[in-house]
Amino acid sequence: MRASSKAQKHGLSHDTEREFGGTLGAICIPIFLPLTVLFLICTSRSPEASLLQWPPALPSTDQLWDPLAPGLLLGWIALHAFLYLMPLGKVSEGLVLRDGTRLKYPINGYHGLCISAVVLLLLLGLGVPLGYLFELLLPLAVSAIGISFLLSIYLYIRSFWAPLHGLAPGGNTGNPVYDFFIGRELNPRIGNFDLKYFCELRPGLIGWVVINLGMLMKEVELRGSPSLAMILVNGFQLLYVADALWNEEAVLTTMDIVHDGFGFMLVFGDLAWVPFTYSLQASFLVVHPQALSWLKAAAIVALNGAGYYIFRKSNSQKNQFRRDPTHPSVTGLETIATSTGKRLLVSGWWGLVRHPNYLGDLLMALAWSLPCGFSHLLPYFYVTYFTVLLIHREARDERQCRTKYGPAWDTYCRRVPYRIFPYVY
Repeated sequence: MRASSKAQKHGLSHDTEREFGGTLGAICIPIFLPLTVLFLICTSRSPEASLLQWPPALPSTDQLWDPLAPGLLLGWIALHAFLYLMPLGKVSEGLVLRDGTRLKYPINGYHGLCISAVVLLLLLGLGVPLGYLFELLLPLAVSAIGISFLLSIYLYIRSFWAPLHGLAPGGNTGNPVYDFFIGRELNPRIGNFDLKYFCELRPGLIGWVVINLGMLMKEVELRGSPSLAMILVNGFQLLYVADALWNEEAVLTTMDIVHDGFGFMLVFGDLAWVPFTYSLQASFLVVHPQALSWLKAAAIVALNGAGYYIFRKSNSQKNQFRRDPTHPSVTGLETIATSTGKRLLVSGWWGLVRHPNYLGDLLMALAWSLPCGFSHLLPYFYVTYFTVLLIHREARDERQCRTKYGPAWDTYCRRVPYRIFPYVY
């Protein structure tokens, strides 16, 4: 018997497909992404705010550490872990797993956002200077990076006690560096507490809104009132986060939950990358205030509204079809049958482009950057990065769908030739 057959017989078979540059990517990304977060924060606060500045704006050692930061961060995570376990909202089932079971998830993230808002209002009423988050931003980012590494190490070690059917597709290559990065276990849980699901929408996403509020309060300290640009950035991004949490159940059908293992890639993204790079526009505006006319503001609001409409309507249509294809809102849509028994939408929003939700996402991302003006590239880092991310994510999704649906996917692609941008890409 060949070695590979023996391995399969004893449940030790390894996945061979590797993404994100394989081992080289798994080595470089955990080094360079944390450095990128710190670089971007420092640059946003420097007078030049130039991504091309040389030597770059680098922090001193004392700027990177404040004993208050890790305590605040751990307290924030503990608060949301407590709220996650509270009997609030409903409980929903995820998609069917490889062993035929379905996991249950508490749908109470929006409650967590509302309770967080009440806590912040109480702190403001007590005179707590939330603007101090501006000074703590670098130490908080360092603490989040450290927690991301520690949690990723724990997840990798515990994955060796997970059953074979509990491992993520592509996360069991046998290469420890790559598996640590991509994540071996699909749904790591402590009892009923799902670690991946918790991190996906709770401490980092809501933390992003809190950081934005801290930047707004810092602007109030410096200038007496928040600027229109700062209000737009805070409002747009609060809407995005509130929408994600209001529609929390939809995350149960996403690639992150259904397909990707929970390793450094997602841990760092959830706890460090999202709150500290998605808040760059607000951080930039504290040091680089921008004058914004009401006419320009109205145009930016319209752009964000159009992006949000496309994003929400297309996602709602897809999620409704996945959960109940007999629902009146989707029964009239044209579909293509596949060998798996599932059907692919080829009309409605999903007949316009293959990923209309990505199109809406990118329009919103641009609207978040425009209040910062055109004098610096830094505020446009997010929309640039996000474009690259979504194109890469679309390519990953394309490969998986072609493998899963075969000729039916080719038929779908002929019917819907554009991936994200109609008549462009």
